[in-house]
Amino acid sequence: MALITKIREKSGIAAAAIAISLILFLIGSDIFQGRSSLFGSNNQEVGVIAGESILLPEFQKKVEEATANYTAQTGKGPGEQESTMIRDQVWNQYILDIAYKKEFDALGLKVSSEELIDMVQGNNIHPSVRQQFTNPQTGQFDKTFVIQFLKNLKTMPAQQQQGWANFEKSIAQDRIRSKYENLIRLSTYVNTAEAQKEYQAQNSKFSARFLYVPFFSIPDSAIKVSDAQLEEYLAKHKDRFKGVNSRSIQYATFPVVPTAQDTVEFYNQIKKLAKDLAVAPNDSAFAMLNSDVRTPYLLAYSEIPEVVKSQLGTFQVGGIYGPFKNGLTYSIYKYGGVKKDSLFTVRASHILIAPANKTDSAKAQAKQRAESILTQIKGGASFETLAQLNGMDGTAQNGGDLGYFKNNGSMTKAFEKAIFGFNGAGLMPGVVETEFGYHIVKITDAKTNTAYRLAAINKTIAPSQATLDRVYTQADAFANANGTIGAFEAALKKDKNIIMMRAERLLENATSINNLSNAREIVRWAFDEGTSVGDGSKKVFEQDNQYIVAYLTGKTDKDNVKVDDYREGISNLVRAELKGEKISAKLSGIKGSLEQIAQKYGAGALVENVSDVTLSTGMLNTAGPDAVALGKIAGLKTGKRSQVFTGDNGVFIAEKTAAVAAPALADYTTYKTQIQSMGIQRASYYINEAIKDNAKIVDKRYKFY
Repeated sequence: MALITKIREKSGIAAAAIAISLILFLIGSDIFQGRSSLFGSNNQEVGVIAGESILLPEFQKKVEEATANYTAQTGKGPGEQESTMIRDQVWNQYILDIAYKKEFDALGLKVSSEELIDMVQGNNIHPSVRQQFTNPQTGQFDKTFVIQFLKNLKTMPAQQQQGWANFEKSIAQDRIRSKYENLIRLSTYVNTAEAQKEYQAQNSKFSARFLYVPFFSIPDSAIKVSDAQLEEYLAKHKDRFKGVNSRSIQYATFPVVPTAQDTVEFYNQIKKLAKDLAVAPNDSAFAMLNSDVRTPYLLAYSEIPEVVKSQLGTFQVGGIYGPFKNGLTYSIYKYGGVKKDSLFTVRASHILIAPANKTDSAKAQAKQRAESILTQIKGGASFETLAQLNGMDGTAQNGGDLGYFKNNGSMTKAFEKAIFGFNGAGLMPGVVETEFGYHIVKITDAKTNTAYRLAAINKTIAPSQATLDRVYTQADAFANANGTIGAFEAALKKDKNIIMMRAERLLENATSINNLSNAREIVRWAFDEGTSVGDGSKKVFEQDNQYIVAYLTGKTDKDNVKVDDYREGISNLVRAELKGEKISAKLSGIKGSLEQIAQKYGAGALVENVSDVTLSTGMLNTAGPDAVALGKIAGLKTGKRSQVFTGDNGVFIAEKTAAVAAPALADYTTYKTQIQSMGIQRASYYINEAIKDNAKIVDKRYKFY
């Protein structure tokens, strides 16, 4: 009986355990995730904005909606770069909807329904609406298009209706944001005293003599900086060194290149394709089907690769030519003869001389200068050289070369008419006038409307699967044998053929590493909570034509700034302070004129003069724009000498020899406007940064993408 009782007691516990296991099995990992879980974990949190948690399912849903819109607008799905851009747009929209909205609501700012109607179809049309409903034929905005669209909106598919709702939301947010920024901007005021100070800084001048001992006169090796000094400096200047979440890595790269056997097999493939192309009944379709890089069947002369052009004159109809090499791509061609195109192609160079303004006198001067240059070229001067010296657009550095272009409206009408009205090649006899100015033109390839039938098969040589497998096996063995940074460094010493690369201070959402363009997987590994400094990836990352084994060498924490995060920069600053103290101590014990002090000090001491220096744009010869020194000298009385003081780049003793104060003005409005406009230009940036800082944004997207 006792045994049966024990079994009954234990069976109750077992039943409870089984029940709990079943519940956990049924609900899966949801109990450990989500906005509020039983165990307080939040593994699906994409970020936090102004105290509000953004979870992965809702964030991903918005990303998918934005991706669908992108695909509908462009007709193709987004690539890696576009996907990153879409996620950034969704994230920024969250910031606007949460962080910015709290600021707007606190001030009672809003866009009324009447105001929204006015922005869409009223008297104050929003620029985005104008852009969307501009008549492509006339280039003019037509309000009737908007009204007609809105009348038909309810009959449109749900996706289009939602798209319009999102569009209206975006322009309303843009308007309310403008209101907010204008409110902040208009709250700033520049008084007369500030304007007067700016005027004096720009116009008051002084002259001076000074002794200058630059920090660089003492070798860095002569100044020892301790860790304790670095820690003390960081503690005093924490506001200057902002924390950031970053990772530093080293990585070994194992390139995958075609072997000799791969090359032989590739050439055999090209030869077979050439034979098949020769007898293909539809050569253009066959070429398209078998090309890694597709090219049109009909090509203008300008579109034919240079290496093919050089042999084009020898081509016979029906002949197979090539292979022609371009990088790792090899091309074979079947020539089908020529065809006359409706458009002409030409290649030309020009020298643009633009008038200084639109006045008749400025135009006359520009034309005269252009005609003078044309005369020089006719006399034997180099067109390309004169283009580099005189051209007033981006083609000047290339000798005026415009490349090939067609008479399809790609050039301004007057220019196109003149170029395509010219027969043959060579210098055009007169200058060509357009709305941009006056052009001296040389036709480098005569116009032609001949199109060439070229069925092209373009194949890129690539390593075989056997080669890929062999290099992967090599990289995988290396990763398993060298699981730590210490083992990696030892391997580097043993094998000098290992290719090692570094990447410093990668940010959480980085998508590339050095020349590795799609490196998100490596970045995510580096930021994974399970990856510690010194760890190797123990796995191989595939990157186009190479395999990567990575090692985490350093990390920085946004909320815990350490000396090592800024060691080099802090060391330079502390070293400069110590140099300043050493130089100042030596100078303070020397008496006499500046020249005598410099002579007694020895190597490194300079005595220099400056004249008519202003505070706003002042330069102190060797010392450059040293703000501390400029301020100290400007504050001296004329004829007085300063004590020894330390500037931005060295140590000074200065004598002010003359000063000319700017005369008082009756009206400082110009300088008020200058300061005000500078403030307005910076306001938008500072407002955005202040709102983001106040929202205490935590971005965790790097954990999921």
